[in-house]
Amino acid sequence: MPEGRLAAFHTTPTFKLRHDPKARFARAARLRLGSAARGNPAGEDRMADRTLTVVSICGSLRKSSYNRMVMQALPGLAPETMRISEAPPFDAFPLYNADLQAASGFPAPVTALADALRAADGVIIVTPEYNFGIPGGLKNAIDWVSRLPNQPFAGKPVALQSASPGPLGGGRVQYELRRSMVFLDALVLNKPEIFIGNCAQRIDQATAEITDAATRDFIGQQLAAFAGFIGAHGARR
Repeated sequence: MPEGRLAAFHTTPTFKLRHDPKARFARAARLRLGSAARGNPAGEDRMADRTLTVVSICGSLRKSSYNRMVMQALPGLAPETMRISEAPPFDAFPLYNADLQAASGFPAPVTALADALRAADGVIIVTPEYNFGIPGGLKNAIDWVSRLPNQPFAGKPVALQSASPGPLGGGRVQYELRRSMVFLDALVLNKPEIFIGNCAQRIDQATAEITDAATRDFIGQQLAAFAGFIGAHGARR
């Protein structure tokens, strides 16, 4: 399994992490310290002096979605320097239609989401996979905000997570999202990747809690790496 990937194949009861978790945290620290080598020491210094503001987006509209449960757990798994809050909802967005945009402009929920994305230091998308791809509501939201002047994903650090009752953990949706984010000039964290397969075995639907310790640990590692990634790419736009 490639480095930095979390997945559960077949019916494996626990995640297999091939690398020492301490080494992953060390890599995240090196990423933070290495910003000067990438020509951005000033951005790193600014990030070190304040709390990072991150918004999260759930790709499912279902209230009891496993992906929503994962998203809601993120603040408790994040490093102390990161504050995560949910982005404004997209469930009221009309289907994207250029005629509607030309006639009425951008709906208020669209501008609210875009404003929140612009104001954030980073974005985390937690989503299921529908028919090997991006859920329609999430794709529609991305299409709407991408039409705005100064579209909010450009230059924005983004991390991806997915959970699925199946064994692959939503891997295909993440690669579809990566392709869209490339077009939008977003900066997507490469590793660790979070694919939570067989999620019903790792998340208690009654309590909405992640019960599997390895899953919580690996998500924490991604969030730590994301903090370093944000720091390496400078201050809030």
